[in-house]
Amino acid sequence: MRILAIDLGDKRTGLAVADQETGTVMPVAVLEIPRGPLLVDAIIELIQEHEPARLLMGLPLNMDDSEGDRAGICRTFGDSLEAASGLEVSYQDERLSSDEANRRMAGSGRTHGGKKKLRDALAACVILEDYLAR
Repeated sequence: MRILAIDLGDKRTGLAVADQETGTVMPVAVLEIPRGPLLVDAIIELIQEHEPARLLMGLPLNMDDSEGDRAGICRTFGDSLEAASGLEVSYQDERLSSDEANRRMAGSGRTHGGKKKLRDALAACVILEDYLAR
């Protein structure tokens, strides 16, 4: 089964895809589109291209495992995406996924701008890897 992961942001949204059978996880894109209908449309295009069976949305939980305002925003966006795509949206704790993405890029030789463009897609990879590991 193919899964498309989404690391939702205010300005940039990272996406990654995984094949659950092989465990292969790859970054797909970083969309620099503000959250809203245009972002939903752009993700729908990627859904058509990659044909996932499921969508996985990173859920920003607080360190005490509670859901704050950001988690509510993600769930609302997930509901919109589920309605537009017809695919089930699952949620995965995304705490520290951006920190892990930064660690993976450390020493890569990329410029600050180059890292910034890749960080969100790598964070989506981390979310997917955590999901597949559980």
